[in-house]
Amino acid sequence: MFTGIITDVGEVRRIDDSAETRMEIGTSYDLQNVDMGASICNSGVCLTVVEKGSDWFAVEVSQETLSKTTLGQWTAGTRINLERALKVGDELGGHIVSGHVDGVGRLVSRESVGESTRMSFEAPAELARFIAVKGSITIDGVSLTVNEVEGLRFSVNIIPHTQEVTTLGNLASEDTVNLEIDMLARYVARLRETEA
Repeated sequence: MFTGIITDVGEVRRIDDSAETRMEIGTSYDLQNVDMGASICNSGVCLTVVEKGSDWFAVEVSQETLSKTTLGQWTAGTRINLERALKVGDELGGHIVSGHVDGVGRLVSRESVGESTRMSFEAPAELARFIAVKGSITIDGVSLTVNEVEGLRFSVNIIPHTQEVTTLGNLASEDTVNLEIDMLARYVARLRETEA
């Protein structure tokens, strides 16, 4: 489990897709404190550490994950949001995030609002019903509050701090992002379906 509070911006160092896709991710994490088999959220996708060096770790990515997320678009040099798994007793600063991406959205527009940036995204139709005003959403691993919803589109405000310590500040119109809907919204919707 994660919180959607990004603790490092890493960079894809190398991709080997000769068999199962293997990615090496550069990081500033102290990897002596990261166990083999640990889970790290990579721009919203929970992946398992299978090897590590002094300033990098490697993960293996299934074809299913490549087809359902933006990871298939990554190349050497792609910057990604990183978060280590939540430990019992850690502060829950964002919201509960599983690291299981629900779908890929796209940035429709961005505009400055004071020092913040208002970003509007379009979600896949099957996810739009789970997105609510003042609800939580995870975009590329970042926990955010939804400000407005209209059809398939929703908007969030990105404060300057979040723009600086995540990759969201560098998004351009039509860029794609990993979306994870709020876990509570998913279970409430499922409960309503079973009661109907």
